[in-house]
Amino acid sequence: MSSLAVIDVHHAPKANVIQPAWVRIMHWINAVAVILMIMSGWQVYNASPLFSFSFPPAITLGSWLGGALLWHFAAMWLLMVNGLFYLVCGFATGRFARKLLPITPSGVMADTRAALTFKLPHEDLSKYNQVQKLLYAGIIVVGIVIVLSGLSIWKPVQLQYLTALFGGYDFARYVHFACMAAICAFLVVHVALALLVPKSLRAMIIGR
Repeated sequence: MSSLAVIDVHHAPKANVIQPAWVRIMHWINAVAVILMIMSGWQVYNASPLFSFSFPPAITLGSWLGGALLWHFAAMWLLMVNGLFYLVCGFATGRFARKLLPITPSGVMADTRAALTFKLPHEDLSKYNQVQKLLYAGIIVVGIVIVLSGLSIWKPVQLQYLTALFGGYDFARYVHFACMAAICAFLVVHVALALLVPKSLRAMIIGR
């Protein structure tokens, strides 16, 4: 019996890898970089607010403008380098085409209705539904725009053509803020879905 048990264990099917190692590593690096950038960015915003409100000091990073900028630039380089590798790997491995395409308006509407009525299936984590495809593809675009708008704000003279592309320095700040708000909204939805479907979080930690 013991030998048969050993044979059964050796021949047991292995769990499918849902999230490969490079995706998991880059995902968590991006998560840390984004959180650091948001918190330090709120402190930078408080030094020169665009609107009639400021962010509570308890949720900001850097304590003062100079310190916040140091954190922001450090996280920026981490996000840019890691994000660039993520884009290259995503396109080179075909993951983006395989996971994020196709996206159709009818598919998004159907999956949205299913999600709102709690009828959206989550059995196969290797495949994204249309809402996930739209959100993930959209956040990649937002990530690229927030980096480019941030660079145009940081170096408006040296990168004057980039700054002009965003409608000038002042408007680039609004674009940057809007992208930050979109990322925050995405994080809220992303975390909520991870809590509702715990096995998706487990897959992003152990891959299976």
